[in-house]
Amino acid sequence: MSDSQSASEPRPPSAPASTSAHGTASGELSQPQTYETASARVEEIIRRLDSGEASLNETLELVGEGKALIELCAKELQSVSGALEELRLDELVASLERQTTA
Repeated sequence: MSDSQSASEPRPPSAPASTSAHGTASGELSQPQTYETASARVEEIIRRLDSGEASLNETLELVGEGKALIELCAKELQSVSGALEELRLDELVASLERQTTA
């Protein structure tokens, strides 16, 4: 039946009408490219869930989106942590090389 729907038809009735009031539906949201964007969206999701106004379906969608965003943030933090660790090791090597040549 979904094949017979044209692109010009409005959103199906099952989609929550309130979604546009607080953000885009998870199907319309492209994955944020930065930690800051993902973190801000997680804060929006938490505020919406804390409001108690989300329907059950919207709650499930928000929890799923939030989980994906938190995983993205964790990967970003892990990447930065690894880069900082590598930088510290490079500094240690440089320091040791300076000591041996002095």
